[in-house]
Amino acid sequence: MSENIDTDDPPAADAEEADEVGELDPAEASDAASTEESVDTDEGAEAEGEATDSPVEADAAGDEDADADATTDESASDDAVDGAVDADANGSTDLGSDVEVAAEDAAVENADEDLLGGLDVDSTSDIEVPDRLVDQVIGQDHARDVVKKAAKQRRHVMMIGSPGTGKSMLAKAMSQLLPKEELQDVLVYHNPDDGNEPKTRTVPAGKGEQIVDAHKEEARKRNQMRSFLMWIIIAIVIGYALLIVQQILIGILAAGVIYLAFRYGSRGNDAMIPNLLVNNANQQTAPFEDATGAHAGAMLGDVRHDPFQSGGMETPSHDRVEAGAIHKANKGVLFIDEINTLDIRSQQKLMTAIQEGEFSITGQSERSSGAMVQTEPVPTDFVMVAAGNLDALENMHPALRSRVKGSGYEVYMDDTIEDEAEMRRKYARFVAQEVEKDGRLPHFTEDAVEELILEARRRSGRKGHLSLKLRDLGGLVRVAGDIARAEDKEFTERADVLQAKRRSRSIEQQLADNYIERRKDYELTVNQGDVAGRVNGLAVMGEDSGIVLPVMAEVTPSQGPGQVIATGQLQEMAEEAVQNVSAIIKKFSDEDISEKDVHIQFVQAGEGGVDGDSASITVATAVISALEDVPVDQNLAMTGSLSVRGDVLPVGGVTHKIEAAAKSGLETVVIPKANEQDVMIEDEYKDQIEIIPVSHISEVLEVALAGEPEKDSLVDRLKSITGKALEKREVGPQSSPSPQ
Repeated sequence: MSENIDTDDPPAADAEEADEVGELDPAEASDAASTEESVDTDEGAEAEGEATDSPVEADAAGDEDADADATTDESASDDAVDGAVDADANGSTDLGSDVEVAAEDAAVENADEDLLGGLDVDSTSDIEVPDRLVDQVIGQDHARDVVKKAAKQRRHVMMIGSPGTGKSMLAKAMSQLLPKEELQDVLVYHNPDDGNEPKTRTVPAGKGEQIVDAHKEEARKRNQMRSFLMWIIIAIVIGYALLIVQQILIGILAAGVIYLAFRYGSRGNDAMIPNLLVNNANQQTAPFEDATGAHAGAMLGDVRHDPFQSGGMETPSHDRVEAGAIHKANKGVLFIDEINTLDIRSQQKLMTAIQEGEFSITGQSERSSGAMVQTEPVPTDFVMVAAGNLDALENMHPALRSRVKGSGYEVYMDDTIEDEAEMRRKYARFVAQEVEKDGRLPHFTEDAVEELILEARRRSGRKGHLSLKLRDLGGLVRVAGDIARAEDKEFTERADVLQAKRRSRSIEQQLADNYIERRKDYELTVNQGDVAGRVNGLAVMGEDSGIVLPVMAEVTPSQGPGQVIATGQLQEMAEEAVQNVSAIIKKFSDEDISEKDVHIQFVQAGEGGVDGDSASITVATAVISALEDVPVDQNLAMTGSLSVRGDVLPVGGVTHKIEAAAKSGLETVVIPKANEQDVMIEDEYKDQIEIIPVSHISEVLEVALAGEPEKDSLVDRLKSITGKALEKREVGPQSSPSPQ
């Protein structure tokens, strides 16, 4: 169901409540269903139609017809609600909670162009936050649809994607969506026949505490009787020693022996008290257990080591048994992030627990006394939600993945989503959610929310998209709120968000900025004059930190067959890019390089070296400049990949690279034409730098080389080689830019 913002329309609120699964009694469900029908007749008819088409619900309706007429209306209302829930779970209705604009409150005429998608709010305090976690997830429509279906059918789910895209939030939401089943408590009892094989028993939730309390009360009464009897016997023995034998020392020794004998015997009473292994007494929804990074004992259960194993001082084995996450998640959700970090043995045992639906608890340490103890099987009827990055698929046990895939779903989490009015409204609600979740931040003004949406656009790296890496954006929200709170502001303003963007820079960005400052001190970045064989390249450190990376080339006589030598700790992809460039050099240069060595240096590439192929046009320009002895304009930087035929191909991170060039004082940047749509630089840099999109190496040389006669001659020669088609040539946008 959709959620209305800034509206006092009561039916919409009732419809929202009707969408909550399992929260209404029959009378309330009937009222909510009738109210929803009055608000939207077509939607109610659709839900009712789906309920009628379902065979199970048709049988239920048939049974109801046989009952008294007094219950007919109530059952029909229940069926309508069930039908609406089924339609929602099957994806026939909108996923999540849409953020709509009330017509009477919409102050913006063009909602599609408005940064808030048409929302007319003064601050995020005016935005209502939905109760269900599944409705709070931003984007990821496909994943939410899968989670709803998996929850209804109790299927396992594996979610793969970048960190911070909502995997753990969807897993928690799934525990709220699971069908309501009778939760169970698990008790472990002493086995009088074999103390190393404790017995297990499952009882309805809440009964476990009652059983344990009853056994404790019974043991307490027995101990009281034994104590009373002990003190009577001790009194008789001491009296006999004093009055008849007249040997007080013998009486005291006899009393001590009697005391120890009674205390030793009372330990048997404590052994009869069961151990409450899993307690779901106060659990209102299905359990949710996060086993991310858990060791074998925490996940599979364990038996504590007992240093006193004899002499009557040992702890009963059933009291040393501890439940694992797989047992606590019974009838609920077991969430494991970075599942590939689990060792193979744990993955194998996890697979057994999934397949059998029960798993015995034993000591996980082979040297522990607990390794001798093994309980009867404990229920493990859970739904597993496994998550991880793309590398998780490589190290995950193939049999475990087969179990998930064979009886569940695999979902890839999106990194970005299309920039639409509805999504921008949800981003505004996301800010309200983060403020409410934190509980200490001032609400954000309209301008502050707009700035955050602009930042989501920039971080997406794609024109017309918004980033779904919401954990990072949530961190920005908290930093901005902390800044406003420190200044005792009533609301968080746009200036606070701008300041937070500077404060919340990543480590890579801080290193890059310091690197640029050091280069200015030592004049490592040249931004004036013309130099042959030297080009200012652009690179990215981490994910969002651009940096200027000069490339120098020198051609020398060879002592043997000519070769291309590149230094700067080049990784595999960068080395392959240099080889591609050598093919272009041989084709486009008049110089015979068979007896020459071409030296290429990536100046101060750093300890991590150079990876990726985004420096291809930089290398080609530097080498051709050195071969032809034509200088390169040093007030220019460039980035782009290169095909063996000279086509300039798209790369990643163009926005951050352009901003790095502007920070270094450069005035012109050459980028692939296919990346022109991805440029989303900050407003402060737009007037500082000129962006020139190119599609072929000849266009790069025409812009970068200085010295008119030599440059014109070289470019004309390149065009004569490759044909007139290079003039005004356009290369369409690529679907998957290079990573660097």
